[in-house]
Amino acid sequence: QVQLVESGGGLVQAGGSLRLSCAASGRTFSTYAMGWFRQAPGKEREFVARITIGRNTAYKDSVKARFTISRDNARNTVYLQMNALKPEDTAVYYCAADRQGWSLAGTEGSYDYWGQGTQVTVSS
Repeated sequence: QVQLVESGGGLVQAGGSLRLSCAASGRTFSTYAMGWFRQAPGKEREFVARITIGRNTAYKDSVKARFTISRDNARNTVYLQMNALKPEDTAVYYCAADRQGWSLAGTEGSYDYWGQGTQVTVSS
């Protein structure tokens, strides 16, 4: 069992930055691929970024040049650095853990554990 707790959300002006953190319980964090998803009001949850055991990364096209996912296995934490934020980035952001740790591919359904989410609001 893995428990995930996100933090770092908040209100920021367009063009600003935020760093989200996701702390994981348990000693198996390093064996999971980790992902970030987001859900805006009235919309489906969507993929944002993923990082594998081998630190390979994948991003949603619209965030690729602005967001960076990273992991610190010693701290059991995955991060999402978000720069040049836009109002359309406003959403609840969720982190998730996938036992298919080496795979860069992964749909929402392939993740095994989810956090409760953290709100990010970008004002124009």
